[in-house]
Amino acid sequence: MRSGSIGADPRRSPAARPTSYGVNASDLLPADPLLHLLRRATFGPTPASVAEIRRLGASAWLDRQLKPSTIPDPVGDGLMRRFPFAQLSISGVRQKIAAGQLKKYDWRPMWQLSHAAVARAVWSERQLFEVMADFWSNHLNVTCPTGDVWPTRTDYDHNVIRRHALGRFADLLKASAKHPAMLTYLDNRWSTKAAPNENYGRELLELHTVGLAYTEADVKNAARLFTGMTVNNETNYYAYDGKKHAVGAIKVLGFRHANATAAGGEKAALALLDYLAMHTATARRIVTKLCVRFVADQPPASLITRLVKVYLDNRSAVVPVLRALFASPEFAASIGAKTRTPFEDVVATVRTLNLRPEPTGTEAIASLYSMCRNAGQAPLGWAPPNGYPDVASAWASSSGLLVRWNLNLSLAAGWWPTALVRPESELREYAGPLPATHGALIDAVSTRLIGGTLPRSSVEALARFFDKTAASPLKATDPAVGWKFPYLMAMLLNSPSFALR
Repeated sequence: MRSGSIGADPRRSPAARPTSYGVNASDLLPADPLLHLLRRATFGPTPASVAEIRRLGASAWLDRQLKPSTIPDPVGDGLMRRFPFAQLSISGVRQKIAAGQLKKYDWRPMWQLSHAAVARAVWSERQLFEVMADFWSNHLNVTCPTGDVWPTRTDYDHNVIRRHALGRFADLLKASAKHPAMLTYLDNRWSTKAAPNENYGRELLELHTVGLAYTEADVKNAARLFTGMTVNNETNYYAYDGKKHAVGAIKVLGFRHANATAAGGEKAALALLDYLAMHTATARRIVTKLCVRFVADQPPASLITRLVKVYLDNRSAVVPVLRALFASPEFAASIGAKTRTPFEDVVATVRTLNLRPEPTGTEAIASLYSMCRNAGQAPLGWAPPNGYPDVASAWASSSGLLVRWNLNLSLAAGWWPTALVRPESELREYAGPLPATHGALIDAVSTRLIGGTLPRSSVEALARFFDKTAASPLKATDPAVGWKFPYLMAMLLNSPSFALR
């Protein structure tokens, strides 16, 4: 194992492994295990994060990221203070309504939460935590913004997703099942013994836990068991109403419960959730989704099998699974095997350009949210309950690619959003001292934005954009470091190399 690395040397991976772009991964990204970890465990490298991981080494950097409460985050915390409604509890929403600061059915808390998701992804120092919060937000999706969850969605983010993002899946699952946002979104708040609603029971099995390993009888029994788990219409908090609970023996997969009394219905439902969280099919589903997020669209079966054991041995705790995943040879060998989603592409561009938030206000952050939405992936905004897809084929379209290219050009050139704070000297920030040749300029900017140089054929092709060759001398008055410089950055940001996670 190389010093400072996690897992096997990525140079042992097959050199001819093709990417979705039809070329070899080794031609697109450097075989640097530290940059590989940064691209996967964050929303994209920044100059500061690259310096940090090179100083600490991979293991110490990962240890730090897995303890987010120990990481000072002054910029991220400061930005959250600009979104006061995004962090409201359920009672906090009611208090704001009583004080006249919010109206009933006011969507501003949800909009602020959505915009805050962009700000956190771009500027929080607790990057792996934010990646996992995004992961669980998709796995246990409650669309934001959407109608009936207006008074509870911000609380769901704080007390369910973020509270348990690096904890045990069993605890996260139970917290989601008892939260008014989930109960409302999947209709369980209206489910009664007289008319059991199957929506939550079905999605619990198919999406949240075991996958397609269930029968229709399992769905019906699960729906019966969750009757009575509802929401108080006055307070908007969770409530269990035994009068609405359907009693009678329950069998869901291998779980059996007498469910003999209405008073014991909630306890029986929670017992089912514990059973499902520790089911082998659930372990395989969660582990596979983590591998799809961090390793490859079609992750190796060998890795999944090992991580299922880690998940079960650690009673659904996610941190041991992440440690084993990042330490695996399969992870080390997966350079070039993942493509960024549209949301990640926008966020990674802002991060690598080292753009800073506007000194006050949220206009630029709202514009970044609009960029993500225009590219097809507004954070938290997926309408169906299954969450945004995380495979390259789901996002492959010429129109979508064109939108992303134009957004990257806007960010590189500073056209939109204009309020973001840009480096004082962009040439020095992205290229250093004036390079001697056009090829050296392209190499310098590529190394700064992507982490490595491009193949010589690509460098020559980019040089032709300036009507030069790579060997052509570079002067301070040349368009390549003047009005054409943003176009060079945009072409690199729009390259297959930068598109890879």
